[in-house]
Parts: sequence; C-alpha cells; structure tokens
Amino acid sequence: MDFQYKDAYNITDLIGIMRILRSPNGCPWDKVQTHESIRQNFIEETYEAVEAIDKGDSPLLKEELGDVLMQVIFHSLMEEEEGRFNFDDVCNDVCQKLIIRHPHVFGSVDAETPEEVLRNWDAIKMQTKSQESYADSVDDVARSLPALMRAQKVQKRSAKSGMDFKNAAEAASKVPEEQQELFRAIESGDKAQIEEELGDLLFSVVNIARFAGVDAEQALYRSTDKFAKRFRAVEELAHERGIDMKTAQPSLIDSLWEEVK
Repeated sequence: MDFQYKDAYNITDLIGIMRILRSPNGCPWDKVQTHESIRQNFIEETYEAVEAIDKGDSPLLKEELGDVLMQVIFHSLMEEEEGRFNFDDVCNDVCQKLIIRHPHVFGSVDAETPEEVLRNWDAIKMQTKSQESYADSVDDVARSLPALMRAQKVQKRSAKSGMDFKNAAEAASKVPEEQQELFRAIESGDKAQIEEELGDLLFSVVNIARFAGVDAEQALYRSTDKFAKRFRAVEELAHERGIDMKTAQPSLIDSLWEEVK
C-alpha cells in the first residue's frame, strides 16, 4: 500500500485515505458503499455537528466537522468513480456560487445591510436556478428537510409572492379553525383525515413561529428537552414517594407534574 504516515494531515491526505479505503484492496465495508447506503450516515453526522454547536463544545465540533467533511469526500469519490465529477469540481462550484451571489463583495453592486444582501441573494438564486416563478422556488425546497423546517422555509418563500397573513395575530386566528377540523376528524375515526387535519394544524402553528421570528424546529427541540427533564423529575419524585406511575391515578401524576414545574 502506497501510504505515508505523517504527524499532521490535510485535505489532500484525507482524499487519498478515502481513495485507499474505496480501492479493490481497501476496506471491505467502505468499498461497497453507495450514496443510498450511507445517506443516513450523512444526516447523523450533520446532526452530531449541530449537537456540538448546541453544547458549545469546540473539540467535539472539530471532530464532528471532520466526520461531515469525510462524508462529502465519500460521496464525491463515488461520483468520481463513475466519471461524473470529483471533489475539486465540488469546490469549484461552491466557489463560483459564492462569487456570483456576493456581487456586493466581488462586483459593483451596493448592499449595505444584511437585508439587502439577502434580497440580492434570493434574486440571484432564482436566476441561477432558472426559477421563473415563486412556485418554482417553493418546489426547490428540499423535501428531505425535517417537516417543521421545511414548512417554515416553504412559507417564507411563498410569502414573497404577496400571499400571506398580515401579522402573527392573523396567523394565530387560523389555529382554532384548524383545531376544530382536527377534533371533527378525531370524532370520525378516519385516520387519513386525522393525519391531514393534524398536518394543517401544525402548518398553521409554524406560520405563527415565522411571524414571531421564532425557529419552529428549534422551539420544538427545546420544548422536547424541557419535557424530558421534567419527566425525569416526575419519575424521581414518584419513586421517592413510593408511587407507581403505571397504576397511579392521572390526577396524582398531574399533581406531581405541576409540583415539578
């Protein structure tokens, strides 16, 4: 094997290592992977990097960014093997994109505020992606995004057409209507209808988050964390008092919950 051990490695070395792993005499696992087989790995590595950011853990972030970069190179090598593009092409394309979408830095366009930059970015993005309508830009939102994130992004893009609520209060006024439709669906027992109406209710709630300047995905993330911590506290309190949560009256569990809050 033609490989040189070093005290410190760089991006060229990483690509070389991945090429070795993908070679006929490389790793039995790495060389048989496909885009589809490691798709979930890419998602997981990205979320682990986000977790490091949330924790404010720089050493962990360094490690997780390396894992994300490895995934980028992994997929690039698969494309290189098929003769479609390589990692250099990936770097070239993103450099070209950054230059084109920052004419206020690399060109003669004026943009003094972040808002002006974003307006220019969106306009240029529509041009470079051959988006001829707002519907085209909505369709361009990745369907693989987490549902709340996708909903908020779709709403944000469609709002640029002028079709939108006036404010958060008007968006919130839609929620009771969606709730009632969900209640009627629950009464009917129609699972497909329940799913549809529940989706409509969640979509309406995301509208409120958008107008309030809140990230819906992050809001639910934090609420889930809050619930998990409170649930643990309730369970510990129940254990201290000899209460079996499985058999206890719901009112007793509710009282423990209120006590923990």
